Amino acid sequence: MQNNQAIPFNKENFKQIFSVKFLLVIAISVPSAFVADYLSLPLAWFLGPMIATSIGALMGLSIRIPRIILSSILIFLGLYIGNYIDKNLFAQIHEWAYTSLIMFIYIILSIFIVSIYLQKFSKYEKKTSIFSAAPGALGPLMILAEDQKTDLSHVATSHLIRLIIIVTVFPFFVNSFYDVEIGKLTQEIVKKQNIFHLFILITISMIFIFVFDKLKMPAALLSGTLVASGLLQITGVASYQISPEIVDYCLLILGSSVGCRFADKTFNEVAKNALHSFVATLLLVFLGVIAAIAASLIIDKNFFTLLLSYCPGGIYEVAVIAIFFNLDPEFVSFHHIIRLLMILFVVPVILRFLKKT
Repeated sequence: MQNNQAIPFNKENFKQIFSVKFLLVIAISVPSAFVADYLSLPLAWFLGPMIATSIGALMGLSIRIPRIILSSILIFLGLYIGNYIDKNLFAQIHEWAYTSLIMFIYIILSIFIVSIYLQKFSKYEKKTSIFSAAPGALGPLMILAEDQKTDLSHVATSHLIRLIIIVTVFPFFVNSFYDVEIGKLTQEIVKKQNIFHLFILITISMIFIFVFDKLKMPAALLSGTLVASGLLQITGVASYQISPEIVDYCLLILGSSVGCRFADKTFNEVAKNALHSFVATLLLVFLGVIAAIAASLIIDKNFFTLLLSYCPGGIYEVAVIAIFFNLDPEFVSFHHIIRLLMILFVVPVILRFLKKT
């Protein structure tokens, strides 16, 4: 496989596992996770490493997480979310069509309103403002933005600042207003499981991931794992509950990966974009709240589940928040995958329209 594929099996990626850059990530992330846990922060094993590596990257530390490591932990997180998929889930799916329609309207309004703000107050060029305004899908958008000769730095920085704000603030917000047993992941005990089932789940997941990746489906790692996990569990072929300790280590790597994205940024660059990115995030969250309220009139779901489903954050980062607070991770993940597909459809259409005007 090549480097641009979902699971990059190649010599270079395996060599990176033993690199100084990755060892430095571990050296920073592990202590920060324990400190965050000691301070009783919500989602401590994610937020601690994310904050620590973000600061380290902006200070100029050369840090990097090998894609083979990141891909592996995303498979385990996908399997954990897949545990929530059962036959009862399909009784609700017909209602998801309406919430998906709300998602489509939310995306259109988000791009329209936020891009106008960025053009007027941040002086972003039209294309740059559209890519920066899209509520998510940074990876695919960066590919499209490069093809359109757009300012990649502004697009990436806007999305990264937004992601940091969302995944930092949202857990505290939910923790303050939603009565949930914090630390549930670390209190559950998993016993008497068949390790062969885990092997089957991972093998079939990798097959689906490979197929979805070939079909150019966004978030192939998550969608492929969810389909495989759900299929195997519903049919009774294989089932395995990922242990809380493994989930914690997965959160540590995922949080660190967010911070490592700032490796090519500087404090000055981030500071210049911070104010307008913050305002853009507020606008997107406000529109997300309206979308969640509209969805609550259609489907009987916890409001925080709906809010997280329309949250303009990264699909994997939002998924772990849903896991931690037990906010219907499969529902949230589905809507974020749908959001990715819609953004990849909407943005090119808008760009073609701009060319004609």
